[in-house]
Amino acid sequence: MKPGLAVGQTHKIQVEVTPDRIACFEGRVTQKLYSTAALINDLELCARKILVPFLKDSEEAIGCQAEISHLALTLPGMIVKISARVSELRDNKVVAEVEATNLRGKIARGTITLAIVEKSWLENRMKQLSVIQNITADGQNAACINSV
Repeated sequence: MKPGLAVGQTHKIQVEVTPDRIACFEGRVTQKLYSTAALINDLELCARKILVPFLKDSEEAIGCQAEISHLALTLPGMIVKISARVSELRDNKVVAEVEATNLRGKIARGTITLAIVEKSWLENRMKQLSVIQNITADGQNAACINSV
């Protein structure tokens, strides 16, 4: 990482709860409310925005832990204000305290941890997984062919 990232640095974003952010499972809307999954995505985005300016060209930040309490409901069309503050820097990890509010008050709080990794390491891991996936898929196809 480039120098300069420090505990206490903050970032804020605002998001509108749009149809793509409501609770939907297996293609069916279950509640017309801000989903926990979308909320966590937005919280991670806010935390990520703090450290992106400090990444070297050879580095990437990947989420590795989320500890979030989703405290209150938010309807479609409502605006959510999200803040993140770096609370800890250790090894290659950046921990950010995150919070989200709507016009009624706090809707979420917790921490997001991002790991800083070399892009080359990440690409190699992705290639390894791809090979494993192809081997597994080929094995499954062979099993289907042999059972016919």
